[in-house]
Amino acid sequence: MDALLFAAIGFFAAVVLFAIAVTSGDRERAEVRESLRMLGVADDDRRSTLLAPLSARTTTSLLKGVASLGRRFTPVGYVETRRKKLTAAGRPTAEDLDRFLVLRVVSIVAIPVLAFLLLSVAGLEGTTGLAVVALAAVACLLGPDASLNRQVEERAKQVRIKLPDILDLLTISVEAGLGFEQALDRTAATVPGPLSDEFVRMIGEVKAGARRSDAMRAMAERVDVPELRSFVLAILQADTFGVSIGRVLRAQADEARVKRRQQAEEQAQKAPVKMLLPMVFCIFPALFVVVIGPAAVNIYRAF
Repeated sequence: MDALLFAAIGFFAAVVLFAIAVTSGDRERAEVRESLRMLGVADDDRRSTLLAPLSARTTTSLLKGVASLGRRFTPVGYVETRRKKLTAAGRPTAEDLDRFLVLRVVSIVAIPVLAFLLLSVAGLEGTTGLAVVALAAVACLLGPDASLNRQVEERAKQVRIKLPDILDLLTISVEAGLGFEQALDRTAATVPGPLSDEFVRMIGEVKAGARRSDAMRAMAERVDVPELRSFVLAILQADTFGVSIGRVLRAQADEARVKRRQQAEEQAQKAPVKMLLPMVFCIFPALFVVVIGPAAVNIYRAF
């Protein structure tokens, strides 16, 4: 009975929060439509919206309502921090942020549902049931953020791996007579990957009218990799003091290759330490059973 009551309370709370989000979203959309109507652009927007399938419009409205609910009940600064992390993970659009907030709300709402299923349907009781429910709650609370952090780390790792090769190609292209932006464009087209995507975005910002220094600083802030930040700083200093970019690129390429080799050596030196725990708790016990087991059986039979 307690589990049923707990699940009913959780479901009622989820329904109330969803109703609040939908009504607030409808009110905000009504205000936006009124403003667009006053500007004379509401008819085309509404016509394009109505041309979309009903399922797509319903799903979009539902997702926007849940995302608005997530923005309203998250701590101060949480949405901005997650926006920066999504940008570092290669997902900079507002739709990606809305999807993450929806996933966050759904994961929180799923906690009472999982508790009901585990305690009532699965029949878990006592300490075991509480432990399983606690683990499920922790997974729901920390799962989305942990997955996002993993994506950020994986993308940063790919940037570190590709940076020396891209710097080598940049050096060759600049020394062959191409301009810096032309060399970036050629290199980004030759070597696909997250870093090339960032270079393409930076070139697009420069073509749109932004200063190259501002675009490069924005790229370094988005990616947030020390090696790339060092490269951007060196290029900006070369532009400021009139140093040859080809010479700076060659020095940066050599330094990037050295850092990549040092990181590989560091990972190789960490391997024995990481293998110690699996060997102690998994391999050694089985080895002891195989080696000492027959002798122990013979000793037991002898005495």
